[in-house]
Amino acid sequence: MGAYILRRILLMIPTLIGIMAISFAVIQFAPGGPVEQVIASLQGEAGGATDRVSGGGGDFGSGQGGGENSGYRGAQGLDPEFIARLEKQFGFDKPPLERFGKMLWDYSRFDFGESYFRSISVLDLILEKMPVSISLGIWITLLSYLISIPLGIRKALKDGSAFDVWTSGVVIVAYAIPGFLFAVILIVLFAGGSFYDWFPLRGLLSDGVRGDWCAPWSPAFDAGDCVTRTIPDYFWHLTLPLIAMSLSAFATTTLLTKNSFLDEIRKQYVTTARAKGLSERRVLYGHVFRNAMLIIVAGFPGAFISAFFAGSLLIETIFSLDGLGLLGFESIYKRDYPVVFATLYIFSLIGLVTTLISDLTYTWIDPRIDFERREV
Repeated sequence: MGAYILRRILLMIPTLIGIMAISFAVIQFAPGGPVEQVIASLQGEAGGATDRVSGGGGDFGSGQGGGENSGYRGAQGLDPEFIARLEKQFGFDKPPLERFGKMLWDYSRFDFGESYFRSISVLDLILEKMPVSISLGIWITLLSYLISIPLGIRKALKDGSAFDVWTSGVVIVAYAIPGFLFAVILIVLFAGGSFYDWFPLRGLLSDGVRGDWCAPWSPAFDAGDCVTRTIPDYFWHLTLPLIAMSLSAFATTTLLTKNSFLDEIRKQYVTTARAKGLSERRVLYGHVFRNAMLIIVAGFPGAFISAFFAGSLLIETIFSLDGLGLLGFESIYKRDYPVVFATLYIFSLIGLVTTLISDLTYTWIDPRIDFERREV
């Protein structure tokens, strides 16, 4: 097993390099880079000032000023030295291959630099947004498993019954409803949209909840008061986002659990166990459960990472939750390349490690599985 783990870890290196190389190449051809973003901002501000001075008839940048041959759209009228300073500030004064090599070397040491437009290190920025995404990922995964597994087992035992039919219908309909659409409905109904104003719409905690009583360095720190005030407010803020995200999260795990149990129940060893006089509960939970749950439990790391990083952008935007999904979207929109590449690198690395953990979980649950002996 050690050789298999080592081989998988070594394969992560070219995989990461390939992901970053493709993304870096795409970025080179994408219009509207950070230099152009600054130029557009300056042109807009100056254009607005010129309009005010000239009564709206100004056309900033239409003269024969410097920057005409800079290669940037809208750079006419700007000092070429200023454009050169911008390129040096953002690192675009070096050839692409040199920039890509430096990026890989820095990322190998987890040095992600600073954000172009936020004046904060990328790592600190990601850690700042992490609590929201962790909260959504953990709770949606736990809710999904705690509800889907018992429901899937029940459906397998009642296969073909009225309970199985109507629950399948509910699960499939819930899976078909987009999470962002259901989120909007929840806001309209329960968050002050048109009917009830029961739930908040911003952040993980209400204003004023984080007081001196929650600061360990404060003389007024009170752990009990902090818990009683913070935890209810925390779950109050997460109620609607979790409902919106979990609506479609049950379908896959529920149906996978049901089909896995049905497949095991129909095997010969179950018939033999029943023939020996074992109770149905002993057969189900003593023999079937472990084999049937192999694929479910082994997929838990992947399910958590999927809930952690994927599918939360719209939910974070709708409910004003400042997490990694919203951070990634804003970084792409603003062309904040250090944040874009850093989040891509971290997500890709975590995804590769999670895949390895999922494979190792298979061997932990069922020792008969041996990846080291299989042909590659």
